[in-house]
Amino acid sequence: MSKFSGLGGRLYRGETSIDFIGNRRRWYSISALFILASIAALTLQGLHLGIEFKGGSSFTVTKINASIEDARAAVATVGVPGEIIVQNIGTDKVRVQTAALDTPQNNAVQDALATKFSVATENIDTQIIGPSWGKEITRKALYGLFGFLICVMLYLAMAFEPKMSIAAIVAVIHDVFITVGIYALVGFDVTPATVIGFLTILGYSLYDTVVVFDKIRENTRTITASSKSTFSQATNLAVNQTLVRSFNTSLIALLPVGSILFVGAGLLGAGTLKDLSLALFIGLAVGTYSSIFIAPPVLAQLREREPAMIALAKRVNGRGGAALVVAPIVAVPTGQVRGPRNQPKRKGRK
Repeated sequence: MSKFSGLGGRLYRGETSIDFIGNRRRWYSISALFILASIAALTLQGLHLGIEFKGGSSFTVTKINASIEDARAAVATVGVPGEIIVQNIGTDKVRVQTAALDTPQNNAVQDALATKFSVATENIDTQIIGPSWGKEITRKALYGLFGFLICVMLYLAMAFEPKMSIAAIVAVIHDVFITVGIYALVGFDVTPATVIGFLTILGYSLYDTVVVFDKIRENTRTITASSKSTFSQATNLAVNQTLVRSFNTSLIALLPVGSILFVGAGLLGAGTLKDLSLALFIGLAVGTYSSIFIAPPVLAQLREREPAMIALAKRVNGRGGAALVVAPIVAVPTGQVRGPRNQPKRKGRK
């Protein structure tokens, strides 16, 4: 732990540096691979929309040790058309989701489940959701997403600068696209909890990005006047200075979400938690990646095209590019006091 804290101090002082900005093509390539995989997953498999979005019927049976196989076999006897989704909710409930059914089909499914699990028909929780309501939920979710992005762009443009808002939005779109692609690859149902998880990871991704951008603004406030480093060099120093903080914050956030996903949904069988926890877990990890490897390099590319930054780079390179170099620390033996160095006398002076 002491070595890790010492590394954080060296990163902050610039004694140790990871070239995030100079290796941006490598990070872009990694993101491109994930994006291509997301496109393939969305094209070949697509998202499994829950009944809240596409409409359908839901039947929940409360029975200790109710199995998915028994529920699926009971519904199969009715001959329900379309895809049937059966999942356990805890240890005493099983839920069956079907496409939109008419009244006779709903009654037939209820009777089959009641007979299979030896429960009264009235004890089966039945919900019927029409497709119009699902379309309304989808429309409101999209409105919320676009409204969020617009508000974020305006805030970042006013609080920082327009090019920082552009870089932040690029990182957010990167996060959402990869998260949705992995979600499609895993095959979990998209529910309102999933939408909540997506909106939550947008805020977290921007939080980490704003922390990095604030340090970049601090390092580059008087960069053109000092001419000690280029914008990319100052940006790279800022990313290194906030690296340990980003890692610690993300780790603390991922631990409880991972517990919900792997322990709550995986071991305990709390199926209602997996939609939210998976979106949060993937989004937090991808958001941390983009705030370090995507947003700062994009910002550096945008700013380096400005005439002032081009002239700054020429001045810095003309001076040998010795920016951000920390002088080595010379150890002085204990008890030894260094006094003023005697200057040699010049000839002709008394």
